[in-house]
Amino acid sequence: MQTKPFRIGTRGSPLALVQAYETRDRLMQAHNLPEEMFEIVVLSTMGDRITDRSLSEIGGKGLFTEELEEQLISGALDIAVHCSKDMPTKLPDGLYLSAFLPREDVRDAVIGRTAPTLEELPHGATVGSSSLRRQALIRRLRPDIKVITFRGLVDTRLRKLADGEVDATLLALAGLKRLGKPDIPTQLLDPTDFPPAPAQGAICIESRIGDTRINELLDAINDRPTSDAVTCERAFLSALDGSCRTPIGGLATIDGDELRFSGTILTPDGSQSFDITAEGHVSDATKLGREAGEAIRFKAGSSFFSSWS
Repeated sequence: MQTKPFRIGTRGSPLALVQAYETRDRLMQAHNLPEEMFEIVVLSTMGDRITDRSLSEIGGKGLFTEELEEQLISGALDIAVHCSKDMPTKLPDGLYLSAFLPREDVRDAVIGRTAPTLEELPHGATVGSSSLRRQALIRRLRPDIKVITFRGLVDTRLRKLADGEVDATLLALAGLKRLGKPDIPTQLLDPTDFPPAPAQGAICIESRIGDTRINELLDAINDRPTSDAVTCERAFLSALDGSCRTPIGGLATIDGDELRFSGTILTPDGSQSFDITAEGHVSDATKLGREAGEAIRFKAGSSFFSSWS
């Protein structure tokens, strides 16, 4: 019988804490456990500490997870809670993504200062975004727009926007909803034209492979449709060696036992892009994503990817 609290690791940003508390609350409800049986452990990651450069310059997505994963491996943490889209496709030996919470809205949101939509921004306007995918999609839509790297916590970015540093910025609607800011967006972008990042809107839980006690704890809160969709999207990303250095969009949707996937790759300047779709049974989620990635890589040709280096 468990006597010590389960230790839940998280980053310290407001959004990360909301996600950790949601995970704790779902576990409390699923297992009828008191709050004292869970301890939220906050760790600072290098990705949080370095905010003046893009992730692609300082090492990629793993900068948001490394410290948490070290504590998981050592046994100091029982689980770690993450934004799924922040997770590298290759995890440290002995760890895996063991559960997913029900997915939030996958759309990207525009917060405009000088105009409400990307289309209505004045010629030569400046848009701030830390995502290479968003930057490429903005440039595809509006080649005249100047896109600058824009990192930091949500409130930091919103303050920079209000101070006039940029004309608009883009954020994930899921994060704004979880932070209680659903009314801030001035435009919600259609995923068909502005595909989200693979795994956007999904909270994942990372734990040790073979830890039966923790697996049983997490099984009760795992949302299977989210798990299947994100598994497909991450397989697509993995087939393309996806990281923060690569503009990639991908979205899988589940209807009963059927999975439908659409993926997009772009050059960083948005001038070239390729799309692909796939569908099949949810049990083939990994295979569908991987084959879609391999197919779009062949479709684009090797020269296309030279712009990603």
